[in-house]
Amino acid sequence: MRTIESAIEIDARPSVVWNVLTDFESYVEWNSFMPRVSGEARAGSRLDLKIDPPGAREYTSTPKITAVEESRRLVWLGRVGFPHLFDERHTFYLEPIGDDKPIDGATRFRHHVVFGGVLVPLLLREDAVRRGVDEMSVALKRRVERRAPVRA
Repeated sequence: MRTIESAIEIDARPSVVWNVLTDFESYVEWNSFMPRVSGEARAGSRLDLKIDPPGAREYTSTPKITAVEESRRLVWLGRVGFPHLFDERHTFYLEPIGDDKPIDGATRFRHHVVFGGVLVPLLLREDAVRRGVDEMSVALKRRVERRAPVRA
């Protein structure tokens, strides 16, 4: 198994981050790593997405959402072919980190990706995916902080 993780602090409450993270139709406006995502953030539903890692070939996937905890956690699992051939699990964590920030609290956002299966050593471009995951975290921060109301 291979694991990639990115973490970033966002100056907005988890509910604000959640609203941007789960507004899949708007990904095209801010997310170059996953420029197309459609579907609903509902356990058991399928997404239709395009992943475009920097410097690597883009690919499409139809992962199944396996867990939804509003404003806390979203998990989806994509597979190529059969289980354990090439599995890709994305987990997004939103953790509140106090009320001392300028926007009435902040969020630690973590994007955790686990790859497993016999084809991972052949197909995974780990460096490109790592850059894409990091870029997505930074882009989410920018998008949320531009939209979050600033309080005096």
